[in-house]
Amino acid sequence: MFARSVRCFAMGIFLTAIQAAPFAYIANNGSNTVSMIDTATNTVVATVGVGLGPFGVAVNPAGTRVYVTNNAGGTVSVIDTSSNTVVATIPVGSGIPVPVGIAVNPSGTRVYVAVGGNGIVSVIDTSSNTVVANVNIPGCYGVAVNSAGTRVYVTNSTGSVSVIDSSSNAVVATITVGSALAGTHGVAVNPAGTRVYVANFGIPLVSVIDTSSNTVIATVGTGGFGPFGVAINPAGTRVYVAYHYSNNVEVIDTSSNTVIATITGVGTMPVGVSINPAGTRLYVANSGSNNVSVIDTSSNTVVATVVVGANPYSFGAFIGPGSSLPQTPAPPSLVLTAVGIAFLALYWMRLRRSA
Repeated sequence: MFARSVRCFAMGIFLTAIQAAPFAYIANNGSNTVSMIDTATNTVVATVGVGLGPFGVAVNPAGTRVYVTNNAGGTVSVIDTSSNTVVATIPVGSGIPVPVGIAVNPSGTRVYVAVGGNGIVSVIDTSSNTVVANVNIPGCYGVAVNSAGTRVYVTNSTGSVSVIDSSSNAVVATITVGSALAGTHGVAVNPAGTRVYVANFGIPLVSVIDTSSNTVIATVGTGGFGPFGVAINPAGTRVYVAYHYSNNVEVIDTSSNTVIATITGVGTMPVGVSINPAGTRLYVANSGSNNVSVIDTSSNTVVATVVVGANPYSFGAFIGPGSSLPQTPAPPSLVLTAVGIAFLALYWMRLRRSA
């Protein structure tokens, strides 16, 4: 009985240690920092200094690196999640660059950065942290990569979406979605890679693109103003859109392309929106109220508010996949692992005595 209890106790502690919750990385545009939120506790566990005016955020699939565009600095900061430190700073563009949107491909080998000031999308090789290609797209803003890593979708100020072939780094299609006044901002691709959802900031519309034909197949009229960030749940059944001027988030049913819920109670001037890997929590960066709203996707209600730095934006997919890496300071689960090891040692000593 003693052996079974000790074995189960130690195993339970070990599993707790390796199954760490994912983290949300919030770019504080006015503080030049990134706040790291533990999504298990909805608390800020680290604050990392980056470049000037951090804006876009993307986490690699392994959860080991976070890439941050510095809107006023013309660079991309690379954060090592094991140490919560900047391990590289990558210049993008030239002259007066304004890097905005950013995305990582599924293999974690390439990072795509929309450099709005120069009208280019810079392609970064993550093994060398250097720019290996530049693709001309005037007024580029948001970036998303499909699940196969073969296509990159870029929104721009002309009210269109440019499609980049990742093998050639060439634009293979340009899709008109709104108008020149729309200023397309947020973009997201569903997990199947069959649909792209685009927020038309200047008009209250979300465009739905069929990726097989590169045509708009639906336009979802909404009651909000200034649609900005876009996120899709892992099942591909719900699209979440943050409305910058309406201070709410609208939920779109992808089977009918209709708004089925409006989530109120978020902070002021929401920009970025991202969903956790389980699809159970949505995080909204509120640039006007300096906080992050946490939404329960089953009830579509705000269940927590996390205070971060000044003017949080976090434009992009800013929640990681979860990590087994140790944190600083070490969380209770890792401290308990040492206790579990001590119990195992005691267990083996008892076995030796009884042998």
